[in-house]
Amino acid sequence: MTAPAPTGLFGALREQLTDAAAAFADSPDALAGILAGMVDDVDRALGERLEIFPVCHHSPASALAMARRLRAHPPKVIYLELCEDLRPLLDELRNCRLPVAVQAFATELDGFPAEWSPLSVIAPITEASAEYQAIAYALDTPGVELVLVDRSTDHVFQWTPRDAEAAGPDPAPAADEDAALHGDAVGVEIGDLRPRFAELEAHLLHHGKVRHWSEWWDQYVERPLADADHDTYRQVMVLIGSLFRRLRPTRSARDDRDEDRERHMWTRMRQHLAASGADPADCLYVCGAFHAASHVEQFGLDSTAPDFPISPRTGTRWRYGLIPSSHSAIETQFGLAPGTVSIAAANWTAAVGRSRLTPYRLAGQQTGKKGRRPRATPTAAPSDETADRLSGFLAAPPALDALDEAELRGWCVDIVRLARRNGYLASTADAIAVFETSILLATLRNRAKPTPYDFADAAVTCIEKDVVPGRRDVRRLCEILLGGDRVGQVGYDSLPQLARDVLDRLRPLGLDLERRTVQRALLDLRADPALTPCSDLLWMLRHLLPADAVRPIMGERRLGHRSTQESWDLALGRNQRALIELGYEGVTVEQVLEQRLRRAVRGPDATAARALAAVEDAIRLLDSPRLVDELGARAVELLAAERTVDDAPEVLRRIRRLLAHHRTTAPTLPAWCQAFVTTGYAHYCTLLPTAFVDEATGVRQVGAMLGFLFSMESLALSLGCDRSQLELAVAQAHPEAPAKLALLWAARHQLGLLPLAQLRQRCAELLANPLVVPAFPQYLSGFVHALDPVPGLAPFVVETMSAAFAGLPDPVLLPWLPTLITTLREHGPELVPLLVREAERTFPATLAELDAWTPPWAAAPAPSTPEPVVAAGPVHRLLAEHPDATDAVAALLGCAGPWRSPTADEPPARSVASTLLAAHPATVDAVAALLASG
Repeated sequence: MTAPAPTGLFGALREQLTDAAAAFADSPDALAGILAGMVDDVDRALGERLEIFPVCHHSPASALAMARRLRAHPPKVIYLELCEDLRPLLDELRNCRLPVAVQAFATELDGFPAEWSPLSVIAPITEASAEYQAIAYALDTPGVELVLVDRSTDHVFQWTPRDAEAAGPDPAPAADEDAALHGDAVGVEIGDLRPRFAELEAHLLHHGKVRHWSEWWDQYVERPLADADHDTYRQVMVLIGSLFRRLRPTRSARDDRDEDRERHMWTRMRQHLAASGADPADCLYVCGAFHAASHVEQFGLDSTAPDFPISPRTGTRWRYGLIPSSHSAIETQFGLAPGTVSIAAANWTAAVGRSRLTPYRLAGQQTGKKGRRPRATPTAAPSDETADRLSGFLAAPPALDALDEAELRGWCVDIVRLARRNGYLASTADAIAVFETSILLATLRNRAKPTPYDFADAAVTCIEKDVVPGRRDVRRLCEILLGGDRVGQVGYDSLPQLARDVLDRLRPLGLDLERRTVQRALLDLRADPALTPCSDLLWMLRHLLPADAVRPIMGERRLGHRSTQESWDLALGRNQRALIELGYEGVTVEQVLEQRLRRAVRGPDATAARALAAVEDAIRLLDSPRLVDELGARAVELLAAERTVDDAPEVLRRIRRLLAHHRTTAPTLPAWCQAFVTTGYAHYCTLLPTAFVDEATGVRQVGAMLGFLFSMESLALSLGCDRSQLELAVAQAHPEAPAKLALLWAARHQLGLLPLAQLRQRCAELLANPLVVPAFPQYLSGFVHALDPVPGLAPFVVETMSAAFAGLPDPVLLPWLPTLITTLREHGPELVPLLVREAERTFPATLAELDAWTPPWAAAPAPSTPEPVVAAGPVHRLLAEHPDATDAVAALLGCAGPWRSPTADEPPARSVASTLLAAHPATVDAVAALLASG
């Protein structure tokens, strides 16, 4: 039985591939099915009434083919594979310099996990891309409609598996700031034509004698299709898309999402055609080559399958805008080899000049280039009858380009010059070596003309030495030489209102803040008070933007202090993306700052310390009493709800600073400050016994709690707190750790429960016990932390340390000393200076004084001399004759002693006052004269 004759446009090619599979394959049925299926996909795509234009993202060949197609047969409707809700942004591209990325951004989520926030979707656009050619043509041609048919940005995350750790793929670490322009946004790419089968990609790279996928694509697809006619381009691109689609691994969630995207796009196109009544012959569907070979049931306008059900969007509020992009950012986000997009841009420029084709460019587009535009040449219109161009393309040998020695020689001379400028010891001999090696590598890789990849490999081989003398290696220099990392910029008119407002308010500085260079701004607020609003805005931007965007060089702003002279390094042009995304959160900088401060104290991870920090920021930056009171009241709530004391040191430091500020700037303390002190006093008294015995609570936290209680005690008691709370809390504390035990002793001493003599005796017993001496640094650490709540212990701590160093023998002291140093460095770095100042005050200043110096605590007490009994006048005699009142007061004060009364034969002694007045009568005479004159 003979097989039926092959039919269709590609019947001969299908038969040829089937015979080849039977002759060479081990399992001809499987291979024949794949090859025949690929041909069927091409036949199906080309037979569709709605013309499908397959593209690859950032492909010069696709851009050239698109420009030729639009000039030869201008369509009236263009369906573009891009998120449908990004359509209004495309009109703003004319105000930008490419590359830029259209972005959808959301921080307030409704329907998505909270840990995914913020959500960001970007779609980068370069001049060397087919979609930009379609956009420029549609926006500048009257009567042409551009329709985006891909799923919305909300559906991008709706279709993301909820069990994923992140909402999008983790971007590779960025090597520099330009590569991080997209941040952690999810990238939407048109025409992803990278094999999803690792073994297939490795096989193609090995047999193609190339290092990475971008080089394989440039050699075997990009260059052969650069000058291909319309039919050949379409057939080859669909064939490649079908190849990668059929040779993919086991179906995954991503494959299902891709097919849902295809169903969504065909549903949207059929709905638009039905609503608008457009003729499919005047329409063009631009999509990735992978989607052109789709197998979904909704494929084609003649499909009888029902429309794909599209779920409604969530309540998430999306904000849209344009952000600057760069070649390196695109390469980083989509996993391309470094330099791929730059080389594609260079190839695009060369191809446009060679073909003398005028590409489409939006009117008013900032190009950053100078020179004459290429002249348009007549382009043959695509024929209505499609012929089999695929068979001839696959059978024909590759066209060998003639060696352009002038171009290659220019590259070699320029790379040597650039290398010498970056510290390499390159010479003319290296330029010759790079020239010859480039030709050699191209020959080994079956290329008649060296490509930029061959040239870069040759330059690395001949110039790169064992070390890189500067920041850039030779491969990076080659990227710069071949076009560099072009960075886009969003124009002023396309910026959000907040970004425009920032630039307008900073205009008095006299700087071009849209430039990408770092600029120095000098503000003399005393000589020019009109610059004060600029200073206020810069401090707010310092709080909201990345650290390198707005950096103060001179001047500071803290509570109660404003510098009269300031110096700033400004790089807003380099951080345009951050400024634009700031505009998604509000209309003015003040509004965004206020929202962020409120969010910081209302979030799930809010603490009292963070709330106090927000209060400080509100005072420093906004000067809004209403907001300060609101944030302060929230700080009181958070403090009362806390069950740990991990942030006690920061709480103490911040509340002290805020209290000092309000005491010096207001007649009375705000209500929230009073509530914070009273709440904190009761709160820390309640947690103090547990903190003393809890092993997870450090000595620094306990010391901060005591510092709060003792330093705020007078204010707390005046506001109605009870001191017995603190006494009971200290009485209930029974720590075992040496440092906390020393803290407890210090607290009891401050309360008057442990005299200094008793405390000195306990420390002497510790030093005398050889079992306790190794742990004595821990006791000292506790005493050092006690200097904050009990500053009067500073002389005692110096005395204790001096006694230890003086009394301990060297075999004990030497192993003990490193432990002491590391303990003090770890647990009390901010308190050690207090100890050093006390030691400086106690010890002699010179070495000569040290020999005769006696420590105050070791000096012998002065002999007590009996106080002379001074018999006074009538007052003393009156008290002696009637001692009952004096005895009652003495008993109340705890004093008792015999009374000495003068005898009858003892003459009355003169009182001290009488003796003093008799010795100095001038005072008495002056008083008498004053009284006489009156």
